[in-house]
Formats: sequence, structure tokens, C-alpha cells
Amino acid sequence: MRIVLGLEYDGASFCGWQSQPAGCSIQDALEIALSKIANSNTRVTTAGRTDAGVHATYQVVHFDTLVQRPLNAWVRGVNALLPSSIAVLWASELSDNFHARYSAKERCYFYLLLNHPVRAALYHGKVGWFHLPLNIEKMREAAQFLLGEHDFSTFRASECQAKSPVRNVTKLEIIQQGDIITFEIRANGFLQHMVRNIIGSLVYVGKENYPPNWIEEILKERDRAFAAPTFSAAGLYLGGINYDPEWKLPGFIEPPFTAVLPRMSRGK
Repeated sequence: MRIVLGLEYDGASFCGWQSQPAGCSIQDALEIALSKIANSNTRVTTAGRTDAGVHATYQVVHFDTLVQRPLNAWVRGVNALLPSSIAVLWASELSDNFHARYSAKERCYFYLLLNHPVRAALYHGKVGWFHLPLNIEKMREAAQFLLGEHDFSTFRASECQAKSPVRNVTKLEIIQQGDIITFEIRANGFLQHMVRNIIGSLVYVGKENYPPNWIEEILKERDRAFAAPTFSAAGLYLGGINYDPEWKLPGFIEPPFTAVLPRMSRGK
């Protein structure tokens, strides 16, 4: 049978999603817990691999098993064996036709940026940080050039192993609440470091180093050397994986950032 899990995790203390020889990844921790519940070696397939320091409010994985367990065992039982920074949110049993990665139609990332002269202590590891004032309207104008289907080689890590650099970005919204700027980006898929490279370049526009149409120009270059440096992983969250309704899985859930990161208006 094929079991599908929804997860959330704090990626700060892990070396990323993908299993590593040192056993320091989120995948390693999850597979150890699942194997104990299943009484057999259990491997998982994920909807999307996140880098070291990247968090998730909605990650999806699947695994195959021959053992019969109530769905609650794959939630509460596994959670009892996981580090406190990883939690299974729900479990579902689906047919073998479902695939966590290849059945996904859309993925969503959020980036939380603290725009304040002084770095955060309370939210260390949970938000990115930039100390100079940013022009939000110019960033929003620049973001429009990234919507639609493009070759995103300019925003692709040199070690990215994706077969094609073409992706379709369906949403890129920028909202400011106090000193926190939230970027929401949705696409049919993402290249390695794509979101963080986009954030870095939008920040260059926001601090008015370049005009908004600079984003259009560097996108056309299809060369990583033209974009800004990769931004910090600390503020990046995998926020949702969207599937066809036939699978009856929970859809996008807006992350409760207002509870975790209350609207900030710090003294300047």
C-alpha cells in the first residue's frame, strides 16, 4: 500500500531534506522513525527537496509498505519518534498511481524578510534580514517580469541537476506588515536556489541599485552571473504542494505566520 504524509519542519538544525551519509537530514530522521513503526526499512519519496536551513509548513512525501497500521500510527506514532522540530500533520492511504513529486501540479514557497536596521534575535533562523530601507513598490513592479513561463537559468544554482530550466511562475506577491516583508511565489516547479536567487535580485531593486526592468534584462541573459548573490536560507518556507482534487489531499494552507511572527514594528 502507498501511504502519503503531510509534514512540517524547522530546517535550521538539519543539513537539508536529502539523506546524507552523516544522517543529518530531515529525510534521515523521518525514515528512521517510519522504519520503527513499520518494523522494516522504509524509504520515502518527497514532493520537493529543501536545502539546509530551509523550513516547511507543508511538505508531502509517500512511501510503500506491506504492513497494516492505522493511519493514526503514521501520525502520532511517528511523531513520538521524531525530533521535536519535525512533525507529521496527516496521513492518507492512496493508490500506487499517486506520486508525491510527479503528481504535484503546483508548489508554493514563502520568504519572510525582516527589513530593519538591527538583526533579529528572537526570530533568528526564522527570517531573512536586510538592514537598509527597501522600496516595496519597485520590488512589486520588478516581480511582474517573472510571472509566466520562462527560462530561469539566471536564477539557477550552478550545481542544479534539473533537466530543464523552464518553469512557469503563477504568482509572486509581496506584502509588508510592519518590518516583515512576505514574498509568496507559486510555480509548477522550482530550480535549485531559484527562490533565494530571485529574492536577492528583488532586494537589489528594492534598495534602488537597479530599476525594476533590470529583472527582465537579467532574466533574458539566462546566465547566473548577472543576478544578485543567493539570499539567506533562514527565511524560506515550503508552504504548499497542490494536487488534483481526485486525490482528496489537503490543499494549500496559509501558514500561521501571524502567530509565529507577530506583526513587528520595532523601534528605529
